Amino acid sequence: MEDLTQSTQTGPTSDERNLGMLSHLLGIFTGFVGALILWLIKKDEGGFVTEEAKEALNFQITMTIALFASAVLNIILIGMLIMPLLLLANFVFCILAAISASKGKPYRYPLTLRLVR
Repeated sequence: MEDLTQSTQTGPTSDERNLGMLSHLLGIFTGFVGALILWLIKKDEGGFVTEEAKEALNFQITMTIALFASAVLNIILIGMLIMPLLLLANFVFCILAAISASKGKPYRYPLTLRLVR
């Protein structure tokens, strides 16, 4: 009985790691919507999944704002250079975060607005 108690206190369970990983990977395909849904479902439980979903949600909101600014900058053609870089950064950072979450380690995205607390 003690071994089971100790194993749950050492880190997130396999299901929690998988949901944390999913919250990051959904950002590639759904933007902020996937992370928002997962965060709304798990926010009252707290823990690893809630924190990872919140981090993914904050990053995807930041990316949405940056992509909107890039779309506006398309008028002066600089947005055409920025938008592919933003999409590539979104893909790379989501993969890095998913790998970290799958190992049970929390991930903090760089240059992210922390809007959801």
